[in-house]
Amino acid sequence: MSPMRLSTVVLDAPDARQLARFYQRLLGYVVREAEADWVLIGPPGSGVGLAFQTEPAYVPPVWPGREPGAQQMMLHLDIEVDDLDGESARALAEGATLAAYQPQDDVRVLLDPAGHPFCLWTPEAQ
Repeated sequence: MSPMRLSTVVLDAPDARQLARFYQRLLGYVVREAEADWVLIGPPGSGVGLAFQTEPAYVPPVWPGREPGAQQMMLHLDIEVDDLDGESARALAEGATLAAYQPQDDVRVLLDPAGHPFCLWTPEAQ
């Protein structure tokens, strides 16, 4: 019996293709597979993929999750960068939004075009 291996993280979105294009630009990933309402991207070669599924009833998460009864953040992506300010600016130029609440000075919380929170951080931040 072989061990389990995480192969893909899937995010729901109002438009899977649009969100996949955002993360392709941000991460330099390539499309591995695509269907009408589902796109899988990943690093060139191999590595854990990131997939997007169109969900017509999608409700964006709330960051921070302090709003009773609202969709809570159930998952976020941590993305390691070498230049926190430079990569934050690039993410904003690609369509991300800076989250109003920033819990740490050495990590940037941004929201992707569908509202999913993601964090940019540098190794010295940990």
